[in-house]
Amino acid sequence: MTLIKSISGIRGTIGGAVGEGLTPLDIVKFTSAFGSWAVKNSGKKKIVIGRDARLSGEMVNNLVIGTLQGLGIDVIDLGLSTTPTVEVAVPDEDAAGGIILTASHNPKQWNALKLLNHTGEFISDADGKEVLEIAETSDFKYADVNDLGKLVKDDSYLQKHIDKILALPLVDKEAIAAANFSIVIDCVNSTGGLFVPALLKALGVQTVYELFCEPDGNFPHNPEPLPENLVALSQEVVKKRAHLGIAVDPDVDRLAFVNEDGSMFGEEYTLVAVADYVLKNIKGNTVSNLSSTRALRDVTEKAGGEYHAAAVGEVNVVNKMKEVNAVIGGEGNGGVILPELHYGRDALAGIALFLTHLAKFGKPVSILRSTYPGYFISKNKITLTPEMDIDALLLKVEEKYSKQPHTTIDGLKIEFDKEWVHLRRSNTEPIIRIYSEANSETVADNLAQKIIGDIKEILNL
Repeated sequence: MTLIKSISGIRGTIGGAVGEGLTPLDIVKFTSAFGSWAVKNSGKKKIVIGRDARLSGEMVNNLVIGTLQGLGIDVIDLGLSTTPTVEVAVPDEDAAGGIILTASHNPKQWNALKLLNHTGEFISDADGKEVLEIAETSDFKYADVNDLGKLVKDDSYLQKHIDKILALPLVDKEAIAAANFSIVIDCVNSTGGLFVPALLKALGVQTVYELFCEPDGNFPHNPEPLPENLVALSQEVVKKRAHLGIAVDPDVDRLAFVNEDGSMFGEEYTLVAVADYVLKNIKGNTVSNLSSTRALRDVTEKAGGEYHAAAVGEVNVVNKMKEVNAVIGGEGNGGVILPELHYGRDALAGIALFLTHLAKFGKPVSILRSTYPGYFISKNKITLTPEMDIDALLLKVEEKYSKQPHTTIDGLKIEFDKEWVHLRRSNTEPIIRIYSEANSETVADNLAQKIIGDIKEILNL
């Protein structure tokens, strides 16, 4: 059993002993802490919640609703929803915050409470620490019987979210409809099975082949939208002779595409393609995290904008986007953030922008992919003993490559012309993650192995 408490939320496996898994008592404790913090922080007594379709969702939902009502907080329950939809709903409802019940791309035994502030954005590091402190000290007080919170169930936000996307100036419904796309979708039997078909219909797509769109929480494969998990989607695209395939994760904030020949567009290139389209229409800056492909920088600079890197983590990307007034940003995991809509990864907005881009491009999706720089990312890790001083180790690696351009805003990232390697410590286990990128898989692997060799030399291994 696992329970992980971090600024991004409370995540764990269902069951087990209290404090060791995401048990009912843990759910109540952390919901109580967040609800108390949200009211104190905003002065409002309303919280929006929504959930993905995973098997434990209804149980967790009931506990969260009851707890918030017990605190005297009114609850707007969106029911089966998506992370970006809840992010849209929080400011629309003038709420104190939001809770999304989803473990994102984690397998079915996991669930989580993702926490949003009153603007509908993930809470900050400082706010997260305050919530955890409230939880550990049980610094919350429940309401008297006459002051219990009210529950309102609201299923209108699917359409409201879609309407906001259709209203974006860069979304061209007519162009998409005229392209007469045929599309296969894999929604991993979660809420994308409700939202993605509805969006495509609203965009004028007439031919949609649905794979795993029954929102019953029985994930048919590992729900992370990586190539090895999209085999069925790839095969179906070829079988149906479709124009492309679309995959989302259980809470619909990550997005991946499959080319018409069954090959992968590349999760890293979701943001690159959408940013390319946005930058063709609006001059501006972009942001992604340090572990994302350099291709976004290339596309941004070609369009006359400035690229900026942020520490890994959506909240860090959002903060940097605000700082540099970015017009588009996100993460290499298929996360697209369009500030004009809201500051959160939104696969639905990504789909609408990508299809507009593809329709105006007028050629197969594999050809569109070939227009972008070809980079390859190699992902490795080194397991260390728990007592190892990782910070001291990274400092020694930094000293060795001090003459190379590098940054230490999140671990250590070293640049070698258009190649780079990023070393960062895991927040949950004694390992160093080592990501490297180059213009070929072999070079990226070799670069990673060179750095691993340096580390082993420093450690005398």
